[in-house]
Amino acid sequence: MVTETTDRLVRAASLEELRAERTKVISAEGRTIVLFYTEDDRVYAVDNRCPHMGFPLRRGTVKDGILTCHWHHAKFELAGGSTFDPFADDVASFRVEIRDGDVFVDPHPIEEDRRGHWSRKLDEGLEQNLRLLMAKSVVGLAELDATGDILERAALFGARNRASGWADGLSIMTAMANVLPVLREDDRPKALYHGVVNVARNVQGQPPDFDLEPLTTEEQRPEVYRAWFRRFIETRSQAAAERCLRTAIQAGLSNEQVADMIFAAGTDHLFMDTGHTIDFANKACELLDHIGWDHAADILPSLIPGLVRAERMEESSAWVHPVNLPLLLRDANTALDEALTAGKERDTSWDAHRAVAESILDDEPADSLATIVNAARDGAPLVQLAAAVAYAAARRPVHFHISNEFGDWDTVHHTFTYTNAVDQAMRRAPSRDLARGILDGAMSVYLERFLNLPKQPTPSPSGSGADSDTILGEFDRQQRVDETAQAVADMLAAGKHEEVIETLGHALLREDAGFHQFQIYEAALRQYGNFQGRPEGDHILIGAARFLTAHAPTVRASGQTYQIALRLNRGEALHEDA
Repeated sequence: MVTETTDRLVRAASLEELRAERTKVISAEGRTIVLFYTEDDRVYAVDNRCPHMGFPLRRGTVKDGILTCHWHHAKFELAGGSTFDPFADDVASFRVEIRDGDVFVDPHPIEEDRRGHWSRKLDEGLEQNLRLLMAKSVVGLAELDATGDILERAALFGARNRASGWADGLSIMTAMANVLPVLREDDRPKALYHGVVNVARNVQGQPPDFDLEPLTTEEQRPEVYRAWFRRFIETRSQAAAERCLRTAIQAGLSNEQVADMIFAAGTDHLFMDTGHTIDFANKACELLDHIGWDHAADILPSLIPGLVRAERMEESSAWVHPVNLPLLLRDANTALDEALTAGKERDTSWDAHRAVAESILDDEPADSLATIVNAARDGAPLVQLAAAVAYAAARRPVHFHISNEFGDWDTVHHTFTYTNAVDQAMRRAPSRDLARGILDGAMSVYLERFLNLPKQPTPSPSGSGADSDTILGEFDRQQRVDETAQAVADMLAAGKHEEVIETLGHALLREDAGFHQFQIYEAALRQYGNFQGRPEGDHILIGAARFLTAHAPTVRASGQTYQIALRLNRGEALHEDA
């Protein structure tokens, strides 16, 4: 029992009264506090709301200094409020003083460092994969403007505790961090929550990662580390690749040089791991943009298991027969070298994205590769060619006919997110080696041509007056793909681009969305940024809307958990709904 006096004490009851009643609830400074008189002649005060789901603790049981909530049987140590059950969170406790037979309470919690509290609880939630605890922590930290804490703690947890390396949870979290500025303000913490819970999902049941030490060497030449790293990935030598990468980082290579090493290795083979390899590499770099490149040695080695295990598409029959795409790409890469030497990427106003994309979508592969090479010879910059290929990939979901098998949505998705990653990587660390990814992406778009037969037309504005509620209503019904596309097209025609982006984000975050839904929304916004104010930008948003609504509605259990956390944070009494 705390006996020191403060200037903030309020009288709660007489000791005689409390001894007789055993419990008493008071209100002070906006808090509802319950006092307990225990069998060992002690008085304790805690928040009356169970931190788990808000049940009134005055209806709980106290024995041996342990308070048990009767709703979900969470147990708390009365003296400090700490929980014995991590799912429940700690209950706020308050200082008590007895003066002249009266009980006084300080209505300010003993633990007042809320940022420290929620950071610890976030760690516990990640470690135990407790969704409600993670939701509460994210809501609490976001309210304190501590978004950076959320990202950093979850990122380091995900990278250090999964020996098999980078997984989709880290990509989801990074994608959501990227789109935070364009989401509705009240959706931003929910976006981070989705990222955090997916990181925890990836780690649960996995062995931790143990770092290898960097080499002891004076070697500092970037070209040497680049060659070593590519060799080790080529031969699937995981330990050697990790030591090489860690040594390069320790040697002081620039962020761009380190990223270039990884991007080069990720494009030494065709469309590695159906595009995930280069997409994960790009996302790892974007994550470091958020949490700081001083964490490069913590984050980037997590890419290596995926790099060395990746399927190489030149080994797959679809890429070799009936058209030998590896052979075509070999010749096209040689031609691209010559074209770039001649063109020197000199035409900074190059704007033929639509023509290149139409060739990729409709022409034979040799002809579409020649179109890209000729554009480079005419001076098209690589970043613009990468954007053109990404636009072509974005058109596949626009024209995807719902007569296709449902799983084929993922086929068009993989190519689009791959080409987006190549585009973003080219803007970060441009290189001739990375340019191979532009051509690989074009060939992946070619391979999906059958998914646009019959070709679903791009919706024309109908003047329907569609709004956000229209779109959200379509997401509430299964397979309203074309209806959603029409509503989006009508809103875009009315100039409501920001509202469309916000609404699609809100619709995504309502669902128990999978990896691909998060990916395609973020990639669409990236590519929309390349074509904002042009028809191409509208096409990209329409395609993303079609993909997202094809995967809705879901049970929406994740959103329910998040809403519970949000209501508890507001002080609402959930037990009244039970």
